[in-house]
Amino acid sequence: MDENTTDPTGPEQMTPEEKRRDQLLAAPGAVESDADPRIEVSEHDGVTRIDIAPDAEVRPGNPYAEPQDDEGASR
Repeated sequence: MDENTTDPTGPEQMTPEEKRRDQLLAAPGAVESDADPRIEVSEHDGVTRIDIAPDAEVRPGNPYAEPQDDEGASR
């Protein structure tokens, strides 16, 4: 393949979702679940809402606090 030919499977041909998955699984020891979605995006009346996926393994917050169960969490 010469320098002017683009690879049909290269990064420029990948969707953003494919690029994200490819990056997350490139690390040594990565497993398929590392590429699972961690957020849910929805739009209501022109307002975009971003929520942490309920089954996300990694969640934002204080890394030193003990995790709360769903009963103690407020919504």
